[in-house]
Amino acid sequence: MSNLPIHEWTLLEAARNIREGRISSRELTQAILDRIAALDPKINSCITVLAESAMAQASECDEEQAKGRLRGLLHGAPIGLKDNFCVRGAPTTCASRMLVGFDPPHNAAVAEKLLAAGAILVGKHNMDEFAMGSSTETSCYGPTRNPWDLSRVPGGSSGGTTAAVAASLCLAGFGTDSGGSIRQPASFCGVVGLRPTYGRVSRHGIVTTASSFDQAGPISRCAADAAALLGITAGFDERDPTSANLPVPDYLLALDKPVNGLRVGLPREYFEAKGLDPNVRTAVEQATKSLTDQGAIVEEISLPHTEYALSAYSLIAAAEASSNLAKYDGVQYGFRAQGASGFAEMMAKTRAEGFGAEAKRRIMIGTFALSAGRYEVLFGKAQRVRTLVRRDFTQAFQKVDLLLTPAAPSTAFRLGEKSDPLMMYLLDAFTSPCSLAGIPGISAPCGISPEGAPIGVQLMADRFREETLFTAVSAIERAIPLPRVAPVSRTD
Repeated sequence: MSNLPIHEWTLLEAARNIREGRISSRELTQAILDRIAALDPKINSCITVLAESAMAQASECDEEQAKGRLRGLLHGAPIGLKDNFCVRGAPTTCASRMLVGFDPPHNAAVAEKLLAAGAILVGKHNMDEFAMGSSTETSCYGPTRNPWDLSRVPGGSSGGTTAAVAASLCLAGFGTDSGGSIRQPASFCGVVGLRPTYGRVSRHGIVTTASSFDQAGPISRCAADAAALLGITAGFDERDPTSANLPVPDYLLALDKPVNGLRVGLPREYFEAKGLDPNVRTAVEQATKSLTDQGAIVEEISLPHTEYALSAYSLIAAAEASSNLAKYDGVQYGFRAQGASGFAEMMAKTRAEGFGAEAKRRIMIGTFALSAGRYEVLFGKAQRVRTLVRRDFTQAFQKVDLLLTPAAPSTAFRLGEKSDPLMMYLLDAFTSPCSLAGIPGISAPCGISPEGAPIGVQLMADRFREETLFTAVSAIERAIPLPRVAPVSRTD
C-alpha cells in the first residue's frame, strides 16, 4: 500500500490498491464519506451525498472481487459528478430552484461508462446555476468555498466538483466546460481539468445550457487520472448527434512520451492582456521553462482575433441558453409557482421565482440577441467572429503542436468580491477562445502564489489531439511537484 494517507491517493493508485487487496472498496468509500461529513460543511461542495447507494455499490464491488471478477479499471474507486449529469435514483438540480425535486429516469452516458468501469458515485456536486457563472456563487444552495482558502471562491461553474477533488472528498470527478467551467476552477483549486475536443465525450444525459459549447471532461489531481477517465468515457454515442465517430487512443501511453522536439506556441495576446497577475505570469513562465529544459521548442505566435473571442462566446452562449432554458415553464416537470391565475401568469411566475439573477440576466441577453432585427447584427456577427477564431487556431497548429497560456488571469478571489457581472465574465477571457474553436484544452497546476493560492497553466492542442496535452502536462508534473491535496484552510 502507498505510504501516503488514503486521502492523498490518486484515483489510479486507489484502484490499484483495491485490485491488489490492500484495501476494500467499502473501506475506501467509507473513508471518503467520513471525510465529506467532516469537511464539506465548511466547503459546501456537495448538493447530494450518495452515501447509501455508494456503500451498496462498494459492497457489490467487493463481492465481485472476492469471486475473481473486476468491473474495470476503476473497480471500487469513489468519484463525483457535477449536478448537471443525470443519475438514475439521484436528484439532478443544476443548482437551481427550477429543478428541485427532479429525479431523472436514466443515467448520463458519462455516468454509465464510469459505473461500467467500476467507479463508485459518492456525490453530486454544487455548481453555478445551470452552469452560468465563474465562481459557484450563483447556486441556490449557496456558494462553494475554495479548500485552499475558505474565504475565496473555487471558480466555476464546476466549482463544487473541483473543490471536492482538491479536498479529496472524491478521488476524481467530472464537470462540464462551456467557456472555461472546468479549466478556470481547476486553476483556482490546484488540480488538473480537461475540456476534451467538442464531440469527444457524449453529452447524452447532461442538462444542456449552451449546446454548441457544452462538453464533459475529467477533473483530477494528476494527468494520469485524467487520461484514464477520458479513455473510459470518450467514444461515439448515437444518442448524441454531436458525438464524433472516431477511434479512441490509449491516452495512458502518452504520459511517458518525451517532450523533446515538441513545438510549443506562446500566443502574445494572452501574455500582453491587461489584468494578468504578475504571479500568474511568473508561474506560467516556470511551466514553459520546465518544457524547454526537457527539449521542447518554444516560439511566440499570434492569435489575432483573441480580443473578440470573449464577446462572441458570451453572446452565442447566452442565445443558446435562452433557447434551451425556455422549456422550464412549470408545465412538465420541475418547479411550479403557486398562486397564479391562468397559464400565462403561472409560467411567468414560475420563471421569475425559479431562476436566479444570473440565469435571468443571460436569458434576457440571449433573447434580445435572437430577436427580430437584431439576430443578424448580434448573433450572426458573433458566429462570424467564431469562424475567425477557429481559423486563427487552425493556422497556429500548422506551426506548433501545442499552445501554452495562463488558465486564468488571476488566482482565486474572495467570495463576493466580483459583484459586477462584467468583471465575472472577464474570467473566461483565456479559456473561451478554445471553446469557440472546439479544440481540447487542459489546465494543470504550475505554481503557488506568495499568498498560497494555486496557479494553473493552460495547454491547447488541435482537435482530437488530447494525447499531446497529456504528454506535456505529465512533463510539467515531473518538473514542478506540488501538493496533491488542498490544506482546507480556515476563514480568518
